[in-house]
Amino acid sequence: MEKIQMVDLKGQYNKIKDAVNTSIQEVLDSNTYINGPQVQSFQKNLEKYLDVKHVIPCANGTDALQIAMMGLDLKPGDEVITADFTFAATVEVIALLQLTPVLVDVEEDTFNISIEAIKKAITPKTKAIVPVHLFGQSANMEAIMQLAKEHNLYVIEDNAQAIGANYTFENGTKIKAGAIGHVASTSFFPSKNLGCYGDGGAIFTNDDALAHKLRGIVNHGMYERYHHDVVGVNSRLDSVQAAVLNAKLPLLDQYCNARQAAAAKYSQALSNHKNIITPIITGDKDSHVFHQYTLRIIDADRNALMQHLLSKDIPCAIYYPIPLHSQKAYCSPNYNESDFPVTNQLVKEVISLPMHTELSDEQIGYICDSILEFFK
Repeated sequence: MEKIQMVDLKGQYNKIKDAVNTSIQEVLDSNTYINGPQVQSFQKNLEKYLDVKHVIPCANGTDALQIAMMGLDLKPGDEVITADFTFAATVEVIALLQLTPVLVDVEEDTFNISIEAIKKAITPKTKAIVPVHLFGQSANMEAIMQLAKEHNLYVIEDNAQAIGANYTFENGTKIKAGAIGHVASTSFFPSKNLGCYGDGGAIFTNDDALAHKLRGIVNHGMYERYHHDVVGVNSRLDSVQAAVLNAKLPLLDQYCNARQAAAAKYSQALSNHKNIITPIITGDKDSHVFHQYTLRIIDADRNALMQHLLSKDIPCAIYYPIPLHSQKAYCSPNYNESDFPVTNQLVKEVISLPMHTELSDEQIGYICDSILEFFK
């Protein structure tokens, strides 16, 4: 059995190296390293895949979130509601723009932002909601969009972990995660379902005027060289990373299917154990693309299980060990621990297993057997 990786980028590359190398060579031959043909091609290809009018590539996923908020003209002090149980980048950009982050609890089954918690958090100062499609599963976007409509709020989807996922509305309509809100962001960090070989990101929107503004912001506020029409930043996806993404995008659905198949095998082996709660898919199968496969360990020592797995050369991780409301940078006297019962419990229970496109049945079997062995 090959050594188990948390994310096997080398194994994935070996299967697509000819396409990747050819695409990168085109950049080297053209000498257009910034906003070259590969960037423009990737933009159009991703627009088609997502069925969204505008994709604005940028330097990374954190920039994508920040630029999306800059484009909405949010003002210092405006409140932005987002999930307490997620990576810090989501709240980081809110604080950087001198907006007021309002962290709320998540749902116990999906780990995604709680609709009831959003309702309780809305005030006259609230201007936006940032749902995070955590671990690869879309948040309840139908309910979120309805709340936004009722309260005249923007919805900024943080789609860094769920590109390729579908969200199914009650009427049966399917829309790609990231193409539902007023604007969305994603990351192409190498470990993502669609990852490049460095940093990269993008913003999505169906709003023509907003897209125009965002294209200026990512390029120092310029639409014409040396004419700075809006306050901008320097955040552009370089051509080499676009070349990698162009080679991988046609395989994204295949990659998602492989992750879903691996997740199903994990769940089949682990779902009937009293100390293990396996991930729940709330919609159709295609609503979850398993950026992470995350268990909850109940009435048992999660940290001891982690050490047990590591001793057997099985990588694993805790996403996330500390709630954002408890982080020094983002704690606030406005928060009460009683407002975060689910998040405070999840950080003690969650453990993520290896999840990538190259997992073999032998590796999955070894991982599951090792987990079950721990509980004997």
